[in-house]
Amino acid sequence: MRRFAATICGLLLVGFVASSQAADAPNILIILADDCTYNDLPMYGGQNARTPNLERFASEGLTFNRAYLAEAMCQPCRAELYSGLYPMRNGCAWNHSASLPETLSMPHYLGALGYRVGLAGKVHVLPKQAFPFEHVAGFDANCVRSPTRTHQLDAVNEFMRRDKKQPFCLVVALVEPHVPWVMGDASAYPPASLQLPPNIADTKLTREAFSRYLAEITYMDSQVGELLNALEGSGESKNTLVLFSSEQGSQFPGNKWTNWDTGVHTALIARWPGVVPVGIRTDAMVQFADVLPTLLDVAGSTGDHQTAFDGKSFIDVLRGKASEHRKYVYGVHNNVPEGPPYPVRTVSDGTHRYVRNLLHGNLYIEKHLMGVRGEGLLNNPYWQSWIWDSWESPKTYSLVQRYMNRPPEALYHTATDPYELRNLVDNASAQKTLNTLSRELDRWMESQGDPGVEQDTQQSQQAAKRGQHRFRAPSVTP
Repeated sequence: MRRFAATICGLLLVGFVASSQAADAPNILIILADDCTYNDLPMYGGQNARTPNLERFASEGLTFNRAYLAEAMCQPCRAELYSGLYPMRNGCAWNHSASLPETLSMPHYLGALGYRVGLAGKVHVLPKQAFPFEHVAGFDANCVRSPTRTHQLDAVNEFMRRDKKQPFCLVVALVEPHVPWVMGDASAYPPASLQLPPNIADTKLTREAFSRYLAEITYMDSQVGELLNALEGSGESKNTLVLFSSEQGSQFPGNKWTNWDTGVHTALIARWPGVVPVGIRTDAMVQFADVLPTLLDVAGSTGDHQTAFDGKSFIDVLRGKASEHRKYVYGVHNNVPEGPPYPVRTVSDGTHRYVRNLLHGNLYIEKHLMGVRGEGLLNNPYWQSWIWDSWESPKTYSLVQRYMNRPPEALYHTATDPYELRNLVDNASAQKTLNTLSRELDRWMESQGDPGVEQDTQQSQQAAKRGQHRFRAPSVTP
């Protein structure tokens, strides 16, 4: 707590020094989708969804081919994004828990630089003192409401236009295409004509669900278009960095709640007129933890803020001055409270992904996806069709087995196998890569103070939910 108090004092000093520069700093608009598998979007190879607004936006900016988050769950990935810290260090390593009370986030850091920092839509981070965003109304905060409440832009417009002398950072966290898939026009996506991804079993109920999911992606895209139009109408578009992220993978088996690429790989597109290159792509690897330190550079911070984060600024990539950023990206999965303990850890170099299932002897069970009580059945009736179809379809059976019965470790050549269906762990030619990535994962887990199996328990998750974390990672500050 002494370090927390010293950091707050330091931020106040930075804010005093930087206040005279605030009027010249660019605005920041972050638009988040919710549970949208990155490669279901056309700019990442998706064969079905229609997203004219996002495609136009991508043509005006920089598309990241290799952007990732550390945990494919709503709350942990948002805590990482807002704090610049991995799950162990910010404390939110489980869904429906809370970060460490002393965690600092976007409102603290950017507020000290003179920014108004607001959030509209889905919040899903705790505690309030760690994430003191100004509430901006107009977008539904409840991702499980059916249907989603009608959105309106009055509060967003007011926030953008309130004070031209003070820059703003606004996060608009949409709730689409999170289940239940009830928004948009599903008739535009006839189930029989869809091309399903190879990691999703081809059953009638799955096709019907995928149709509704695609309709929500298009609905989400329309909201993106409205927000970009609102920014244009505010007169601030030319002086605003806009970031769009698809968040984690969708709630189909093998995406969300996993450490496979379709879980932790996210779409990331940046537009900043006159600064960010237009209409190009980059292979530079970045992670959600890198966003906040990048935003501090965007805001003109002159302090040594990089030592406060797990992430590091990719400002040079944004400016077109660098084509590389990270050597590795990392991921974790703690299954509690979504189901029985099933901790998973991963590391990727952008070409290969190594996955370690720490309790591989257990069956993997995710209660919201696989359960038959309440909304589990209403939202995801297709899972039962996978089980039934597996009697007659070897492919469906292999997908069920892949999801529930996993090996102790796996290695994938993600560059040529983007759905990571071929495990190369026994391939003799892959042993050098396997050993390198395994050692790197050991190093990272140790640096994070990650206890592995001991972390993924009901006791640990409940303690974190109460703000009484059982495990506290080493400080990131040297």
